[in-house]
Amino acid sequence: MPLTLHLGTDDLTRCRFAISPLCQTHEALRMLRRPARHGYHRTWLRRMDRTLAALDLSLLWLFVPRAAGYTPDFLGAPPDEPYPCIEDELARMRATDPDLARVEMARSLACVPGLAESPQGRTALDDPAGTVRRLADLTERAWHALIAPDWARHRAVLAADIAHRSRQAADGGLDALLGDLHPGVDWADHTLTLRAYADLADAQRADGRGILLMPSVFVWPDVVSGFARPWQPTIIYPAVGMGRFHTAPVSPPPAALARLLGRQRAALLLDLTVPAATTELADRHGLAPSTVSAHLTALRDTGLLGSRRQGHFVLYERTALGDALVT
Repeated sequence: MPLTLHLGTDDLTRCRFAISPLCQTHEALRMLRRPARHGYHRTWLRRMDRTLAALDLSLLWLFVPRAAGYTPDFLGAPPDEPYPCIEDELARMRATDPDLARVEMARSLACVPGLAESPQGRTALDDPAGTVRRLADLTERAWHALIAPDWARHRAVLAADIAHRSRQAADGGLDALLGDLHPGVDWADHTLTLRAYADLADAQRADGRGILLMPSVFVWPDVVSGFARPWQPTIIYPAVGMGRFHTAPVSPPPAALARLLGRQRAALLLDLTVPAATTELADRHGLAPSTVSAHLTALRDTGLLGSRRQGHFVLYERTALGDALVT
């Protein structure tokens, strides 16, 4: 039987989104351990080759099985707030109850025969509090090396997904939102069914706290759920438009559009096929954020762009008038 999450009335009114730097780091590490998922991320991997060679993540790899298996939930725990910072998430990770950590680590080690009885496995389980601290330190190193340099782009892609799905919910209700999360997720009769999962006996069930929905760049092509107690029921799914994270430098705008708006403004307008933040656009176009901000303000003031706040940053997107001008 597949994993099912039946949503009661309280759950339906408390479904929410979150963007988690820790979970993005965790999913990147899982992707690195599972070669079948590398194809889509080859561009990123080529950029990270030297960085990865300089990182010793052997203790982390102990708890990230190469094949299908369980990774301790506390390594990428669902956040308590929509837009946590990595420092707060790492502090929460370091404060994990050692008894809970030992249970989750033992379950993970059991996925590989003999690993729990190996010297590394015994050392980790004999001192769960110390192991948690060491894992948090390694996760922090992985964050700074692998994710932080591109975090503005990560965050913009994830925020654009949330904006897209929020519009889905506004236009078609929760049925439109939950019915389009992932090809492996079905939504019917107030029940989310994850067909790729077995019905896990210890998976956290919907209990009135709502379902936490988290887009990810690195989870593709999978969808992740099945968090055990005490974590909130969560679904991590591939973000819409995640191809933008690997997008090559943008092409020059058409000459006619450049003559009308100026080359830089035309290029920015053409680029905004999905919502994006100033920092992401500045990075893609090789411009100073202040320059991009001035151009975006001018385009917004003429009705070609709209803007709205998403957490700690502002997303810009083309209006119908902007779409018409581009086409």
